[in-house]
Amino acid sequence: MSTTAIETTTFRCIEWADETVKLIDQTRLPTEEVWLELHDYRDVIEAIKSLRVRGAPAIGVAGAYALVLAAQEFVNEPDFTHRLSISADEIADARPTGANLAWAIRRMTALVQSIDSPKQVIEKLTAESLLIQREDEEANRRIGQFGADLLSNGSSVLTHCNTGALATGGYGTAFGVIHTAWSQGKVKHVYATETRPLLQGARLTAWELVRAGIDTTLLPDSAAGMIMCQGIIHAVITGADRIAANGDTANKIGTYTLAVLAKEQGIPFYIAAPTTTIDMSLPSGEQIVIEQRNPDEVTHLRGSRIAAAGVSVYNAAFDVTPAELIAGIITERGVSKKPHTKSLKTLMERADG
Repeated sequence: MSTTAIETTTFRCIEWADETVKLIDQTRLPTEEVWLELHDYRDVIEAIKSLRVRGAPAIGVAGAYALVLAAQEFVNEPDFTHRLSISADEIADARPTGANLAWAIRRMTALVQSIDSPKQVIEKLTAESLLIQREDEEANRRIGQFGADLLSNGSSVLTHCNTGALATGGYGTAFGVIHTAWSQGKVKHVYATETRPLLQGARLTAWELVRAGIDTTLLPDSAAGMIMCQGIIHAVITGADRIAANGDTANKIGTYTLAVLAKEQGIPFYIAAPTTTIDMSLPSGEQIVIEQRNPDEVTHLRGSRIAAAGVSVYNAAFDVTPAELIAGIITERGVSKKPHTKSLKTLMERADG
């Protein structure tokens, strides 16, 4: 394995060091690698909202670290627990669609109820946040192996948006599957969509794939159908931001389109995500809240207007892919196959057990 590949497998987009959240500013990639040092939980919230840190698992890790910063700020306040509770709600509301952020905050705040000393709270929250990131990276590596087992030798894979170390606690979900399969010689080529409107595929996925030394072709989102009908794509693999109990999956806008195209061409469509992304409280994708973002993300590029002034904009950050279009949901506990309602329940019981 090359040096760049080794760096890719150990790279993390976010770290906790010296009581500070350190993260790479993903809005500056791929032309600049700028690391931010955040000391205020409000700055972490801003980083989440502005996509300086993004990807459901990575946002969950960032949220956990943000709560530690809040606890540090309020440690000497007489209403420490109340202030911490308010800040936890603020952090959890930073982005509504992804499941991991709310999950991480629930896990963190559950510790506060049984500890009296604010200093104890900080110690416990710090340890728990580090554990959340470590567990996510470990889960991603298992996802990589389960996913690689699904692919045949010599496969060409299509992926959408960004699912690598930049989007997770480390290693990546769909990217982790691709990387593992590449190292095993199963994947021969990757096709990455540019992923409009924010070009996370062009800016981030391409950056990670190149760093890993993986043969990659970048293509416009609208070219995916033509590539698929040429018979050169053997699987489509994406990540997820929230998965309902029946397997309906919210992911970056455009994912549903790829799933429909894959069905038409007889190509298996896979979702790769940790069980922390699965929300068993939602019966179906109809209950998933879809985030609507600033129209400027569509009308402008790098601060310059590219659309006619005055035009209205629909800028949903995510769409929902029905479970019936998903051949398998790859988790760290195994692969959910149809019917997903039954298999996801089994996987989650295994995770809880």
